[in-house]
Amino acid sequence: MTLTSRTPTRSDPEVRAAVTAELEWAPDMVAAHIGVTADHGVVVLTGDVDKYCERTAASEAALRVRGVTAVVNEIRVRPKSTYTLGETDIAREVEHALRSTASIPDTVKAEIVGHQVNLTGVVEWDYQRRAAARAVQHLLGVTSVNNAISLTPRQPAPDTEERIRQAIARNALLDPETVHVRVAEDRVTLTGTVPSWAARRQADLAAWSSPHVSEVFNYIVVKESAAHGNSLGPTPRGTK
Repeated sequence: MTLTSRTPTRSDPEVRAAVTAELEWAPDMVAAHIGVTADHGVVVLTGDVDKYCERTAASEAALRVRGVTAVVNEIRVRPKSTYTLGETDIAREVEHALRSTASIPDTVKAEIVGHQVNLTGVVEWDYQRRAAARAVQHLLGVTSVNNAISLTPRQPAPDTEERIRQAIARNALLDPETVHVRVAEDRVTLTGTVPSWAARRQADLAAWSSPHVSEVFNYIVVKESAAHGNSLGPTPRGTK
């Protein structure tokens, strides 16, 4: 038995107001300098911020809002400080951040071009790749991060598709009836619909958690009306 309640789709002004409120609520950024527009669930962020981490925090805040299906981040990073770090200073801080994070292996390397950090190297897991980007995006002087880290080659397994489906079925944010998985060799393609960006991200993480996957193509569409509600018993639950 499933009890389902549907929430009316938000209008563009409602989405814009909700995103603006979420930006003001987020403690890790200055929302006063960010403009917000919304068009059928697609939110565009504009303006200037002092740090790259504020730019990424703005995207994350917008994607938390119900009714947002995609975010176009046009925010520019323009440090207000009169003291500007040089490439050598930034390189030193980046190296320290990478080496002091336990989940990042020594195979990850960084090249500094101006104020952009280019990450390269090979790692075993996608979470290590994401950890490397998080480690450097908060550093003073960094205005952009290019994550070109790759994964080690994976050996395909015949049960990969079924195990990913099982992981999706276990996830409280996902409905296995609306999220579809197709595996070819070590590549996974995700399709279907989910009610929020957070749910779409959970499907992405479920696929990347397989030790036999080196690429994930996430074509899941965020639709606010895809699923809302609570389930009783073992019924389906309604996510680069």
